[in-house]
Amino acid sequence: MNNTLTQQALGAQTGFQEPVEAIRVKYCLYARKSTESEERQVLSIDSQVKEMLQIAEREGLEIVEIRRESHSAKDSAQRPIFNELIEDIRKAKFNGILTWAPDRLSRNAGDLGTLVDLMDQGGLIEIRTYGQVFKNSSNEKFLLMILGSQAKLENDNRGVNVKRGLRTRCEMGLWPTCPPSGYLTDKNVERKGHIIIDPERGPIIRKIFEKVAYEKWSGRKVYHWLRFDLNFKTRGNKNLSLSNIYLILQNTFYYGPFEYPRGSGNWYQGNHEPLITKELFDLALEQLKRDRIIRDSKEFAFTKLIICGHCGSGMTADEKYKKLKNGNTVKYVYYGCTRSKDHNCKAGYMREEELISQLARIIDKIDINEIGVKKQFEEELERYGKFRQVVLQINGRENEISKEKKVDLRSYAKYILKQGNITEKREILACTKSRLIFKDKQLILEKNETTIN
Repeated sequence: MNNTLTQQALGAQTGFQEPVEAIRVKYCLYARKSTESEERQVLSIDSQVKEMLQIAEREGLEIVEIRRESHSAKDSAQRPIFNELIEDIRKAKFNGILTWAPDRLSRNAGDLGTLVDLMDQGGLIEIRTYGQVFKNSSNEKFLLMILGSQAKLENDNRGVNVKRGLRTRCEMGLWPTCPPSGYLTDKNVERKGHIIIDPERGPIIRKIFEKVAYEKWSGRKVYHWLRFDLNFKTRGNKNLSLSNIYLILQNTFYYGPFEYPRGSGNWYQGNHEPLITKELFDLALEQLKRDRIIRDSKEFAFTKLIICGHCGSGMTADEKYKKLKNGNTVKYVYYGCTRSKDHNCKAGYMREEELISQLARIIDKIDINEIGVKKQFEEELERYGKFRQVVLQINGRENEISKEKKVDLRSYAKYILKQGNITEKREILACTKSRLIFKDKQLILEKNETTIN
């Protein structure tokens, strides 16, 4: 415990002074290190805590609490533990800080100013480090600010030097960071900073481009091939995501030039061995754009409304074209499981005509939200009435008779399934209260598990 005593005047007449106990300093031990990618420090958090506890024991300091943090101190207000410490000082839970060095507390002007303000207000009595003590005096606060500013200057200069080093590497044609999939860092000490083709992954990356360019594979097909057929893993033993595959197919690095940082407009010519030719890259990129246009323009009516009964995946659809003997081409739409939850799902496929036929038969057994369907029917009837009046010039009693006819909602639903547009079909099925399951090429009502034959 810190038992320092101060003197207080008791009276001008006697001139007698009596020792009075000073305010007790209650310390919070604060240990911090940056993330390893930002800073590799000699002292770890545990080592800092050990050293500080030894100081506290040797000097009789009262440690109320120990707090640890792994965040950079270069950005103001970005350290949650430090921010809590500041708030607790304001609440008088602590009035002293014990830390390894001033740069553990702050490397920015904002946090440094906060500490000095707390001293000025009397909430923070003392900051103690391994070799120094800072109290609420002009000289010691000035020294604290100098040391904190010096830490900020060193941090800023380090950032400038890092950026300059990265830029120099790029100008030399060297990839500045961890190499992309398909490449490895050259371990030859005479070729430090160079990269080589990964003998295991490089050929597979090349095949990705070839399958997209020559075999017209989609990104999703490549994804399934890598994950389920090859069990392809990155250097970090992770699967390539679909977004990663698209990034690979758009990365010019694989044939030579590269941009760094991405989106900066700064281009460099790499001196690494290319995995592919520019011609292959251009073909793959063109197919990728074409596939995206087709994918974005295609929309199928029932994909979001039916669930695979085998694995629980959603449904997908695709168009197939067949050339007839007479030279004509016929288009077929097939529905099947996405296999997102089970690549080996055996659900099979169904043509859209058969799917609609089953839906038409199933309508009689589906519990339809009649209010929703009736509203849609009435809107359609009103639109038809206006068409008869305006276009066909049919007025009067004939229209009234049409409105008086009994509304057969299920017949209307069947009609929409066969003749309606995509939006209308989805609206009809959205009115059902029973979810549709696709299993063994049959549609099943989830509610009663009744197969529609």
